[in-house]
Amino acid sequence: MLTKSTTTLLAGAIVALALGSNPAFAKKTQYPLTLENCGRQITINKAPERTVAIGQSTTEILYILDLADKVAGTAGWLGPVLKDYEDVNAKVKRLADYEPSFESVLATKPDLVTVQFEYFVGPEGVVGKNQQFEELGIPVYTSPSDCVGKDNKGGGDGVRHSVFDMQLIYREIEELAKIYDVQDKGAEVIADLKAREAAAQKKTGAASGKISAVFWFSSQQMETDPYVAGTNGAPGYILRTLGIDNVIKTEEEWPLVGWETIAKVNPTIIVAGKMERRRYAADDIAVKLKFLKDDPVTSLMPAVKNDHVVVMDAQSMNPTIRTIDGIEIIADAVEKFGLGQ
Repeated sequence: MLTKSTTTLLAGAIVALALGSNPAFAKKTQYPLTLENCGRQITINKAPERTVAIGQSTTEILYILDLADKVAGTAGWLGPVLKDYEDVNAKVKRLADYEPSFESVLATKPDLVTVQFEYFVGPEGVVGKNQQFEELGIPVYTSPSDCVGKDNKGGGDGVRHSVFDMQLIYREIEELAKIYDVQDKGAEVIADLKAREAAAQKKTGAASGKISAVFWFSSQQMETDPYVAGTNGAPGYILRTLGIDNVIKTEEEWPLVGWETIAKVNPTIIVAGKMERRRYAADDIAVKLKFLKDDPVTSLMPAVKNDHVVVMDAQSMNPTIRTIDGIEIIADAVEKFGLGQ
């Protein structure tokens, strides 16, 4: 997991190659800065001082960029903050665990709102619409991973028409670093993530094409079909990176698929999402694990019988900086289960 400690030597080497030997690596941001963002143009007149970050990933990116002191409020959390950022996160006002009100966001007097999902702030945002904030002189920056190649019309999770790639997260880090004029730090963070991804890939090279998996995010009711990962989201990227087959072939990001259907395709590994959210009963990882052991269908699956069930933070199943954590978790599990030989 990425921490505030010094990055790996490999990451440092990548940074040096990318930025050259000049101590003044990146050009300073020239304001006003105009960016294309999710089909809109946003203009930043100066480095933001009071940001409201709606969505755990966008908040954590700001923390990793050493910008916690610029975060005036946060919301949209699924679980605990990244390790080593507990202290800085404790000092940031939590506007809501998940969906803040429009009024609570305005009360913090933000000069920028960063958003992980258009579900929160977007054309049909539950917190507000982009236009509402922009009419008040507050630009809204949305994670490219939630709009590039994705249609969010109709609300909910939206439909991803093209496969997710970590380049979208790297773009978000790079653009946020530019907005706050901390480009060198942004390049360092990206280099570290890429180095970790490359190291994880090596662990499963021999397993390429030999094993399969299914990602279970949650279920509205335990007796109903679960939300599992299709091919186009972050879990699809994780599996492609590691050479593991995704047994769910639909392009839909989180389709509902019955356990009988999943059992027939017999995944080698079941990945179960862990989160603090309690919207549904199956949000609780303990409930998930009990179901797998007790249900007459799932209990007979070889993945359950062989204890090839992997618990993963739900944020790693979303297009976030934690997608790299997900790659590492699955690579380690393949090694532990002896499947990579």
